[in-house]
Amino acid sequence: MLIETEKTPNPATLKFLPGRQVMAAGTRDFATPEEAEASPLAEALFSLSDVTGVFFGSHFISVTIAPGSEWPDVKPDILAILLDHFSADMPLFQGGTAAGIDVPGEIDGEAPVTDDPADAEIIAQIRELIDTRVRPAVANDGGDIVYQGFDKGKVYLRMQGACSGCPSSTATLKNGIESLLKHYVPEVTEVLSV
Repeated sequence: MLIETEKTPNPATLKFLPGRQVMAAGTRDFATPEEAEASPLAEALFSLSDVTGVFFGSHFISVTIAPGSEWPDVKPDILAILLDHFSADMPLFQGGTAAGIDVPGEIDGEAPVTDDPADAEIIAQIRELIDTRVRPAVANDGGDIVYQGFDKGKVYLRMQGACSGCPSSTATLKNGIESLLKHYVPEVTEVLSV
């Protein structure tokens, strides 16, 4: 089995491509070792002291390492864990636990704002643009972006995977996503990261 790697705009994050499906639906972001307990693979990756984040996409895994860590030192151990996991066809999640698919509009079970039903048409436009234009581009960079809410012209989004903590994520959010949403949805005045 060959696992390819790709650089991401975030120098602390690499994208690992096992050549097979990782998540059948949705994505999953693990920001702490405690969150990783739901997945044997994420837990194994977090057992490496340099790993600070793991993200599962449809056909990739993004791994983030701590400041001061170097990819040439960590990458072989990550590849070994991934090879062992996929070669043995191990489950992605612990038995008896939900797959933990991130639910758009929620963070830790709660949305940062409650969408007003009067804004349903605007929200549908925003979600469609995010799903069709933004998420595919962000996935190419090893991450994801999840809609979190709309309130008084402000769109709240959560960056995940390689996009979370990426030095260029603010520019992407403001210059790219905000401009796109303002262009197609005039009611949008600002885009904020949660």
